[in-house]
Amino acid sequence: MQSVSGRPLPAVLFAHRGARAHAPENTLEAFELAVRLGATGLESDVWITADGEAVLDHDGVVGSRLRRRPIAQVDRSALPDHIPTLAALYESCGPDLPVSLDVKDAAAFDRVVEVARTHGAAAGLWLCHEDLDVLAGWRDAAPEAVLVHSTFVGHLPAGPERHAADLRAARIDAVNLHHSEWNAGRVALYRRFQRRVLGWDAQHARVIRSLLELGVDGLYSDHVDRMVDVASGRDPVE
Repeated sequence: MQSVSGRPLPAVLFAHRGARAHAPENTLEAFELAVRLGATGLESDVWITADGEAVLDHDGVVGSRLRRRPIAQVDRSALPDHIPTLAALYESCGPDLPVSLDVKDAAAFDRVVEVARTHGAAAGLWLCHEDLDVLAGWRDAAPEAVLVHSTFVGHLPAGPERHAADLRAARIDAVNLHHSEWNAGRVALYRRFQRRVLGWDAQHARVIRSLLELGVDGLYSDHVDRMVDVASGRDPVE
C-alpha cells in the first residue's frame, strides 16, 4: 500500500473475528480486547436480519440444533445477546480503525454502507466477497470503500495475471489469498496492476513475519498479541 507521498504504509493488522484467540469470537468483548492489544484493523462476517439490521456472526444461523434458523429469517430483537450489530461495533470501538467485513449475505451490502457512512467510517470499510461480479456491482455504490476479492489461486482458471488485470478493469482494489499462496513474485504481479494484497490465516509468528517481509497491505490473525509483537520487532511467545 502506498501513501500520498509514495512511501509504503504499514500493513493493517486485522483482528480476525475480533481477538478470537483471546475472547469469544465476533463479540464486542473480542473487538474491544483486540483494540487494547494493538490491532490496527478489525475483521468479521456480516449478515442481514429479517428486519434489515447488519449483524456480526460467522455461521449466519441461530437456535438449537433442532431449530436452527438463518439470521435472514430472524429479527434483530430475537437474536442472542452476544451477536452485535455493526452499529454497535462502531459505537464501542470508534470509527477510526479499518473494518474488514466478509459479506456473507450480499443483501447486507446496502445496510453495511449506510451504517458505516452514518458513523463516518465508510473510508475505512474493507468489503470482502468471493464473487468478482458481485464486487463489481458494488463499486459505484460505495466508491469510498476498499473492495476485496477473497479467493484461491486454484479458483483462477486464467491465472493470477489475468485475474490482476480483471481486478483493475473492474476497479476492485485488493485480493485476499491464504498466506501459503503468497510469494514475492505473486506480490510483485499484483503490485504491477496497482492492486493491494492481503493474506489470511496468519496464526504463527513465522507466517506473520513472512507476510510482513513480503510487504502485504494487510493480514488476518486470531492471535492479535502475536501479530502485534512480530510487527513491532519483538519475539512473541507461542
